[in-house]
Amino acid sequence: MRKVVSQFGEGPLQQKLTTGDLHYVSDAEVSKGGGGTGPSPHEYLGAALAACTSMTLKMYSERKSIPLQNAIVTVDIERHDDVEIFTRDIQLLGDLDDEQRARMLDIAQRCPIHKALAGEIQIKTQLVN
Repeated sequence: MRKVVSQFGEGPLQQKLTTGDLHYVSDAEVSKGGGGTGPSPHEYLGAALAACTSMTLKMYSERKSIPLQNAIVTVDIERHDDVEIFTRDIQLLGDLDDEQRARMLDIAQRCPIHKALAGEIQIKTQLVN
């Protein structure tokens, strides 16, 4: 797995992110004191779950010859009483029967990001020079 590096960017809250040779930004909404120049950290978290779910469904459907033409995954994150609530809507396009659709829902629960978010998470933080 490649490391993600974040450092101050332009404006009040923008962060310049680097993963290998890829460069992108994160920011906060203008209403929250940012410049609105990129997705917020929470939006990236939702994007990770959405992308991983769709990738997992695509790989599984290809391996099992399920006629899935597309999986459109929408993730909304809300916070209530110190609990993050992820609402994931999955639209399956293709000529799938009820059994295949049920299997796709089961497979969605098995994507690595879902497992990471639903499981125990440890964050090890250290200062480095």
